Amino acid sequence: MTKIAVLDDWQQVARTSADWSPLIARADVSFFDTPFAGEDDAARRLEVFEIILVTRERTPFPASLVDRLPRLKMFGLTGARAGLIDIAGMISRGITVCYTGGGPSGSSTAELALALMLAAARNIPASDAAVREGRFQVGTPTGHVLDGKTIGLIGLGRIGARMAAYASALGMKVLAWSQNLTDDAAAAAGAVRTAKDALLATADVVSLHLVLSERTRGILGAADLARMKQGAILVNTARAPLVDEDALIAAVRSRRIVAALDVFYREPLPRDHPFASAPNVVLTPHLGYSVVEVYNEYYQHGVENALAFLDGKPIRVLQSAGK
Repeated sequence: MTKIAVLDDWQQVARTSADWSPLIARADVSFFDTPFAGEDDAARRLEVFEIILVTRERTPFPASLVDRLPRLKMFGLTGARAGLIDIAGMISRGITVCYTGGGPSGSSTAELALALMLAAARNIPASDAAVREGRFQVGTPTGHVLDGKTIGLIGLGRIGARMAAYASALGMKVLAWSQNLTDDAAAAAGAVRTAKDALLATADVVSLHLVLSERTRGILGAADLARMKQGAILVNTARAPLVDEDALIAAVRSRRIVAALDVFYREPLPRDHPFASAPNVVLTPHLGYSVVEVYNEYYQHGVENALAFLDGKPIRVLQSAGK
Protein backbone atom coordinates (compact mmCIF):
# COMPACT_ATOMS: atom_id res chain seq x y z
CA MET A 1 0.00 0.00 0.00
CA THR A 2 1.28 3.46 -0.91
CA LYS A 3 2.61 5.40 2.07
CA ILE A 4 1.59 9.06 2.31
CA ALA A 5 2.93 11.61 4.79
CA VAL A 6 0.93 14.72 5.64
CA LEU A 7 3.41 17.14 7.19
CA ASP A 8 3.38 20.42 9.07
CA ASP A 9 0.00 20.03 10.76
CA TRP A 10 1.24 22.15 13.63
CA GLN A 11 -2.22 23.48 14.42
CA GLN A 12 -3.68 19.96 14.21
CA VAL A 13 -6.42 20.91 11.76
CA ALA A 14 -5.65 18.68 8.76
CA ARG A 15 -7.97 15.82 9.69
CA THR A 16 -11.00 18.09 10.08
CA SER A 17 -10.27 20.33 7.08
CA ALA A 18 -11.04 17.76 4.38
CA ASP A 19 -12.59 14.34 3.81
CA TRP A 20 -9.59 12.00 3.94
CA SER A 21 -11.61 8.77 3.82
CA PRO A 22 -11.23 8.11 0.06
CA LEU A 23 -7.46 8.46 0.39
CA ILE A 24 -7.19 6.46 3.62
CA ALA A 25 -9.11 3.63 1.91
CA ARG A 26 -6.37 3.38 -0.72
CA ALA A 27 -3.19 4.36 1.09
CA ASP A 28 -1.42 4.33 4.44
CA VAL A 29 -1.72 7.99 5.52
CA SER A 30 0.39 9.36 8.39
CA PHE A 31 -0.08 12.84 9.88
CA PHE A 32 2.87 14.75 11.37
CA ASP A 33 1.85 17.52 13.77
CA THR A 34 5.22 18.53 15.21
CA PRO A 35 8.29 20.01 13.50
CA PHE A 36 11.28 17.82 12.69
CA ALA A 37 14.39 18.29 14.79
CA GLY A 38 16.41 18.94 11.64
CA GLU A 39 17.22 17.55 8.21
CA ASP A 40 18.58 14.25 9.54
CA ASP A 41 15.40 13.67 11.53
CA ALA A 42 13.25 14.51 8.51
CA ALA A 43 15.23 12.18 6.23
CA ARG A 44 15.04 9.29 8.68
CA ARG A 45 11.31 9.60 9.26
CA LEU A 46 10.30 10.31 5.66
CA GLU A 47 12.45 7.86 3.70
CA VAL A 48 9.65 5.25 3.53
CA PHE A 49 7.05 7.55 1.92
CA GLU A 50 6.13 7.69 -1.77
CA ILE A 51 3.88 10.75 -1.43
CA ILE A 52 4.51 13.75 0.80
CA LEU A 53 1.97 16.54 1.29
CA VAL A 54 3.32 19.67 2.97
CA THR A 55 2.25 23.12 4.09
CA ARG A 56 4.55 25.65 2.49
CA GLU A 57 7.07 27.67 4.46
CA ARG A 58 7.23 25.19 7.29
CA THR A 59 9.53 22.18 6.72
CA PRO A 60 12.46 23.05 4.39
CA PHE A 61 13.05 20.63 1.50
CA PRO A 62 16.44 21.53 0.02
CA ALA A 63 18.12 19.29 -2.55
CA SER A 64 20.17 17.66 0.20
CA LEU A 65 17.00 16.33 1.84
CA VAL A 66 15.29 15.31 -1.40
CA ASP A 67 18.39 13.26 -2.30
CA ARG A 68 17.77 11.20 0.86
CA LEU A 69 14.18 10.30 -0.05
CA PRO A 70 14.63 7.53 -2.64
CA ARG A 71 10.97 6.44 -2.66
CA LEU A 72 9.47 9.88 -3.19
CA LYS A 73 7.30 9.96 -6.31
CA MET A 74 4.83 12.78 -5.66
CA PHE A 75 5.24 15.97 -3.65
CA GLY A 76 2.26 18.20 -2.89
CA LEU A 77 2.56 21.72 -1.58
CA THR A 78 -0.03 24.26 -0.59
CA GLY A 79 -0.19 27.18 -2.97
CA ALA A 80 2.18 27.25 -5.93
CA ARG A 81 5.31 28.97 -4.55
CA ALA A 82 7.59 27.86 -1.77
CA GLY A 83 10.94 29.47 -1.02
CA LEU A 84 12.05 26.65 1.28
CA ILE A 85 11.45 23.85 -1.24
CA ASP A 86 13.69 22.81 -4.15
CA ILE A 87 10.80 22.49 -6.60
CA ALA A 88 13.00 22.67 -9.69
CA GLY A 89 15.26 19.95 -8.34
CA MET A 90 12.33 17.65 -7.65
CA ILE A 91 10.91 18.16 -11.14
CA SER A 92 14.32 17.42 -12.68
CA ARG A 93 14.43 14.14 -10.72
CA GLY A 94 11.09 13.08 -12.17
CA ILE A 95 9.10 13.69 -9.01
CA THR A 96 5.57 14.92 -9.72
CA VAL A 97 5.04 18.22 -7.89
CA CYS A 98 1.45 19.33 -7.35
CA TYR A 99 0.03 22.57 -6.01
CA THR A 100 -3.26 23.70 -4.49
CA GLY A 101 -5.42 26.77 -4.63
CA GLY A 102 -4.85 29.36 -1.96
CA GLY A 103 -8.40 30.10 -0.89
CA PRO A 104 -8.91 33.59 0.56
CA SER A 105 -5.28 33.78 1.73
CA GLY A 106 -4.93 37.33 0.39
CA SER A 107 -7.73 38.54 2.62
CA SER A 108 -6.57 36.51 5.63
CA THR A 109 -3.00 37.82 5.39
CA ALA A 110 -4.05 41.44 4.92
CA GLU A 111 -6.42 41.15 7.87
CA LEU A 112 -3.61 39.78 10.02
CA ALA A 113 -1.36 42.66 8.97
CA LEU A 114 -4.11 45.04 10.05
CA ALA A 115 -4.46 43.19 13.36
CA LEU A 116 -0.72 43.32 14.01
CA MET A 117 -0.61 47.05 13.26
CA LEU A 118 -3.47 47.72 15.68
CA ALA A 119 -2.00 45.41 18.33
CA ALA A 120 1.34 47.22 18.15
CA ALA A 121 -0.19 50.71 18.10
CA ARG A 122 -2.38 50.02 21.14
CA ASN A 123 -0.04 47.65 23.03
CA ILE A 124 -2.70 44.96 23.08
CA PRO A 125 -0.44 42.00 24.02
CA ALA A 126 0.95 43.83 27.06
CA SER A 127 -2.51 45.01 28.05
CA ASP A 128 -3.93 41.50 27.79
CA ALA A 129 -1.12 40.17 29.97
CA ALA A 130 -1.69 42.92 32.55
CA VAL A 131 -5.39 42.11 32.94
CA ARG A 132 -4.66 38.40 33.31
CA GLU A 133 -2.07 39.19 36.00
CA GLY A 134 -4.42 41.43 37.99
CA ARG A 135 -2.69 44.65 36.95
CA PHE A 136 -5.72 46.45 35.51
CA GLN A 137 -4.08 49.36 33.61
CA VAL A 138 -1.17 49.31 36.07
CA GLY A 139 2.09 49.20 34.13
CA THR A 140 0.25 49.18 30.80
CA PRO A 141 1.84 51.56 28.28
CA THR A 142 -0.36 54.05 26.48
CA GLY A 143 -0.95 53.62 22.77
CA HIS A 144 -1.16 55.86 19.72
CA VAL A 145 -4.08 56.77 17.48
CA LEU A 146 -3.67 55.79 13.82
CA ASP A 147 -6.20 58.24 12.39
CA GLY A 148 -4.21 60.96 10.64
CA LYS A 149 -0.97 58.96 10.68
CA THR A 150 0.91 57.70 7.62
CA ILE A 151 1.38 54.11 6.51
CA GLY A 152 4.05 53.15 4.01
CA LEU A 153 3.38 49.99 2.03
CA ILE A 154 6.35 48.23 0.51
CA GLY A 155 4.60 46.19 -2.14
CA LEU A 156 1.14 46.99 -3.49
CA GLY A 157 -0.09 43.73 -4.98
CA ARG A 158 -3.29 41.94 -3.98
CA ILE A 159 -2.41 41.92 -0.27
CA GLY A 160 -0.82 45.36 -0.16
CA ALA A 161 -3.81 46.86 -1.94
CA ARG A 162 -6.16 45.40 0.67
CA MET A 163 -3.99 46.84 3.41
CA ALA A 164 -4.17 50.22 1.67
CA ALA A 165 -7.97 50.07 1.80
CA TYR A 166 -7.97 49.14 5.48
CA ALA A 167 -5.55 51.96 6.33
CA SER A 168 -7.61 54.47 4.36
CA ALA A 169 -10.71 53.42 6.30
CA LEU A 170 -8.81 54.26 9.50
CA GLY A 171 -8.10 57.74 8.18
CA MET A 172 -4.44 57.10 7.45
CA LYS A 173 -2.45 58.63 4.60
CA VAL A 174 -1.18 55.81 2.37
CA LEU A 175 2.24 55.86 0.68
CA ALA A 176 3.56 52.96 -1.39
CA TRP A 177 6.77 51.82 -3.06
CA SER A 178 8.02 48.82 -4.96
CA GLN A 179 10.55 48.43 -7.71
CA ASN A 180 7.96 48.33 -10.51
CA LEU A 181 5.14 50.41 -9.03
CA THR A 182 3.70 53.15 -11.21
CA ASP A 183 1.86 56.31 -10.22
CA ASP A 184 -1.33 55.02 -11.84
CA ALA A 185 -1.21 51.66 -10.07
CA ALA A 186 -0.62 53.36 -6.72
CA ALA A 187 -3.46 55.80 -7.30
CA ALA A 188 -5.82 52.95 -8.24
CA ALA A 189 -5.18 51.43 -4.80
CA GLY A 190 -5.67 54.75 -3.03
CA ALA A 191 -1.96 55.31 -2.41
CA VAL A 192 0.70 57.80 -3.42
CA ARG A 193 3.83 56.35 -5.02
CA THR A 194 6.85 57.54 -3.06
CA ALA A 195 10.59 56.84 -3.18
CA LYS A 196 11.63 54.17 -0.71
CA ASP A 197 13.87 56.46 1.36
CA ALA A 198 11.13 59.09 1.64
CA LEU A 199 8.55 56.48 2.58
CA LEU A 200 10.72 55.11 5.38
CA ALA A 201 11.48 58.56 6.75
CA THR A 202 7.83 59.66 6.66
CA ALA A 203 5.74 56.65 7.63
CA ASP A 204 4.50 55.97 11.15
CA VAL A 205 3.84 52.39 10.07
CA VAL A 206 5.75 50.42 7.42
CA SER A 207 4.11 47.21 6.20
CA LEU A 208 5.79 44.68 3.91
CA HIS A 209 3.87 42.96 1.11
CA LEU A 210 6.46 41.69 -1.37
CA VAL A 211 7.15 38.24 -2.79
CA LEU A 212 10.56 37.00 -1.66
CA SER A 213 13.04 36.74 -4.54
CA GLU A 214 16.72 37.38 -5.09
CA ARG A 215 15.78 40.95 -6.00
CA THR A 216 13.77 41.56 -2.83
CA ARG A 217 15.82 39.58 -0.31
CA GLY A 218 17.19 42.06 2.24
CA ILE A 219 15.17 44.92 0.72
CA LEU A 220 15.31 46.53 4.17
CA GLY A 221 18.80 46.64 5.62
CA ALA A 222 20.42 48.53 8.50
CA ALA A 223 20.50 51.83 6.63
CA ASP A 224 16.81 51.50 5.71
CA LEU A 225 15.74 50.76 9.28
CA ALA A 226 17.81 53.70 10.49
CA ARG A 227 15.73 56.01 8.26
CA MET A 228 12.50 55.01 10.00
CA LYS A 229 10.97 57.43 12.48
CA GLN A 230 11.58 56.93 16.18
CA GLY A 231 8.81 54.68 17.48
CA ALA A 232 7.54 53.69 14.02
CA ILE A 233 5.96 50.26 13.60
CA LEU A 234 7.32 47.70 11.13
CA VAL A 235 4.79 45.02 10.15
CA ASN A 236 5.96 41.91 8.31
CA THR A 237 3.44 39.27 7.26
CA ALA A 238 5.28 38.52 4.00
CA ARG A 239 8.66 36.79 4.40
CA ALA A 240 11.31 37.27 7.07
CA PRO A 241 14.33 37.52 4.70
CA LEU A 242 12.91 40.72 3.21
CA VAL A 243 14.50 42.34 6.26
CA ASP A 244 18.07 41.91 7.48
CA GLU A 245 17.53 40.03 10.74
CA ASP A 246 20.60 41.35 12.59
CA ALA A 247 19.68 44.91 11.69
CA LEU A 248 16.10 44.39 12.87
CA ILE A 249 17.25 42.89 16.17
CA ALA A 250 19.52 45.91 16.70
CA ALA A 251 16.71 48.36 15.88
CA VAL A 252 14.37 46.63 18.30
CA ARG A 253 16.94 46.37 21.08
CA SER A 254 17.70 50.08 20.81
CA ARG A 255 13.93 50.72 20.98
CA ARG A 256 14.09 52.83 17.82
CA ILE A 257 11.15 50.97 16.30
CA VAL A 258 8.38 48.56 17.18
CA ALA A 259 8.18 45.30 15.22
CA ALA A 260 4.99 43.33 14.55
CA LEU A 261 6.03 40.04 13.00
CA ASP A 262 4.30 36.95 11.66
CA VAL A 263 7.30 35.48 9.79
CA PHE A 264 10.80 34.52 10.91
CA TYR A 265 14.10 33.28 9.56
CA ARG A 266 13.68 30.10 11.58
CA GLU A 267 10.27 28.60 12.28
CA PRO A 268 9.27 27.69 14.92
CA LEU A 269 10.97 30.70 16.47
CA PRO A 270 13.41 29.49 19.15
CA ARG A 271 12.37 30.41 22.69
CA ASP A 272 15.71 32.13 23.30
CA HIS A 273 15.51 34.33 20.20
CA PRO A 274 15.86 38.07 20.99
CA PHE A 275 12.41 38.77 19.53
CA ALA A 276 10.78 36.44 22.06
CA SER A 277 11.80 38.59 25.03
CA ALA A 278 11.65 42.08 23.48
CA PRO A 279 8.83 44.19 24.95
CA ASN A 280 8.48 46.26 21.77
CA VAL A 281 7.77 43.29 19.50
CA VAL A 282 4.36 41.75 18.74
CA LEU A 283 4.58 38.15 17.54
CA THR A 284 2.24 35.71 15.81
CA PRO A 285 3.31 32.20 14.65
CA HIS A 286 3.02 32.57 10.86
CA LEU A 287 -0.75 32.82 10.83
CA GLY A 288 -1.18 34.86 7.66
CA TYR A 289 -2.89 32.07 5.74
CA SER A 290 -3.91 30.04 8.80
CA VAL A 291 -7.68 30.34 8.73
CA VAL A 292 -10.40 27.72 8.33
CA GLU A 293 -11.36 28.78 4.82
CA VAL A 294 -7.81 28.53 3.51
CA TYR A 295 -7.06 25.21 5.22
CA ASN A 296 -10.24 23.70 3.79
CA GLU A 297 -9.03 24.42 0.25
CA TYR A 298 -5.42 23.46 0.95
CA TYR A 299 -6.27 20.03 2.32
CA GLN A 300 -9.20 19.21 0.02
CA HIS A 301 -7.02 19.94 -3.00
CA GLY A 302 -4.22 17.92 -1.42
CA VAL A 303 -6.50 14.89 -1.13
CA GLU A 304 -7.69 15.33 -4.71
CA ASN A 305 -4.12 15.65 -5.96
CA ALA A 306 -3.00 12.47 -4.21
CA LEU A 307 -6.01 10.49 -5.46
CA ALA A 308 -5.43 11.66 -9.03
CA PHE A 309 -1.77 10.64 -8.81
CA LEU A 310 -2.75 7.17 -7.55
CA ASP A 311 -5.09 6.92 -10.55
CA GLY A 312 -2.18 7.73 -12.87
CA LYS A 313 -3.78 11.00 -13.94
CA PRO A 314 -2.09 13.72 -11.84
CA ILE A 315 -3.72 17.15 -11.63
CA ARG A 316 -2.49 20.62 -10.65
CA VAL A 317 1.03 19.67 -11.71
CA LEU A 318 3.82 22.23 -11.61
CA GLN A 319 5.85 22.22 -14.81
CA SER A 320 8.50 24.52 -13.37
CA ALA A 321 9.35 26.27 -10.11
CA GLY A 322 7.38 29.26 -11.38
CA LYS A 323 4.29 27.17 -12.23
